[in-house]
Amino acid sequence: MYKPSILFINRVFPPDRGATGRCLHDLAARFAARGWRVSVLACGAADAPSDAPEGVSVTRAGDRVGGSGPIGAGHLSALHRLHRAASRIPRHDLVVTMTDPPMLAVLGPLLGRRWGCGVIHWSHDLYPDLLPVIGVRLPWPTLSLLRRIATAALRRCDAVVAIGSCMADRLSGRGVPAQRIVTIPNWPDPVIRPIQRDGNPVRAALGLEGRFTVAYSGNFGLAHPLDAVLEAASSLAVTAPDIAVLLIGEGRGLPRVRRLLERDAPPNLRLLPLQPSSTLAASLGAADLHLAVMDRRAEGLLVPSKVSGALAAGRPCILLGPPGSAAARMLAENRCGAVLDPDDAEGLAAAILSHARDPAFHAAACERARATAASWSADRAADAFLKVAASAVRTVSGGEAARPPASRCMTVGG
Repeated sequence: MYKPSILFINRVFPPDRGATGRCLHDLAARFAARGWRVSVLACGAADAPSDAPEGVSVTRAGDRVGGSGPIGAGHLSALHRLHRAASRIPRHDLVVTMTDPPMLAVLGPLLGRRWGCGVIHWSHDLYPDLLPVIGVRLPWPTLSLLRRIATAALRRCDAVVAIGSCMADRLSGRGVPAQRIVTIPNWPDPVIRPIQRDGNPVRAALGLEGRFTVAYSGNFGLAHPLDAVLEAASSLAVTAPDIAVLLIGEGRGLPRVRRLLERDAPPNLRLLPLQPSSTLAASLGAADLHLAVMDRRAEGLLVPSKVSGALAAGRPCILLGPPGSAAARMLAENRCGAVLDPDDAEGLAAAILSHARDPAFHAAACERARATAASWSADRAADAFLKVAASAVRTVSGGEAARPPASRCMTVGG
């Protein structure tokens, strides 16, 4: 029996850090388990340690993984290396490009034309539209040209997978045919599970016993302004000093956070490094309530993974971000958190207090968070992705599958 082959292309893949690499690892493992011949092309040295699942072959395009900026020379170099390495890889029946580095979408149709294979773009971030949001200032003619190039590439894909309905709307608005857009939300890291508050080793190590704890855990991204979080923490340090606030993670926004804390760090706030996967469940479970932040201009351009991670830990989440985003709708529809304006520090402090001072209200929100997270998993997402892949694959015999059916949207809890 012929086994179809699939090539995933992304800048990072474990043990490299990055949410896109983690999602790719989960999905590649499930494709291999279903009998596909799975290859991954990523950056990094050829002799880099491998963390590939069984049945997954990894090719490294060379050089370091890191980039010098959101779309700086490092990322442009990564795009060039991935293109060059892909040209030396044997033909596959299906190519799936991701969004790291920016503009990687253009590589899929190029390989599709060369190999006569199917092409899917898995959109985690919508470039180049996201560039101004994260502070990349390009002349309008340059940004417009990049947008036209990216749109042309997306229109040539057999399917475009969006990770949120808000992103699907943006893609449709960009001119991608609606019948080729499939919405498959990302899933929380499978290692995350609810851990009891009492006896949590991370809480014990941080001396948090007896304190209601709020955490922002994950990437300090340039599209995740934390000013309101820091202002709310300062307010709570005066009105409710028993409440602890944790900032856990790393990213391009971390230097700015450090500068702000050096100038005025409230005594109830602690800044901690990103936690390894082995302790992630306990780290997320150390908090009673989680926070996520999203620039209002980023609606449909990204979907913060912090929300699904918090819910998987059995904790409610407060999102400071646009109410029309997929993450906001998930929290509102399932009543497992709140959605506030990104600048509403006063509202954030009040929302935190409502959980800290009302145990019954908080416990009910925790239970709804667990139920919401349980309704969506890596296995369910893989099932949906496998259907899209089967409809787009082109075998060595030259057979072309039909286009995916009319736009399909799958939401957590739906």
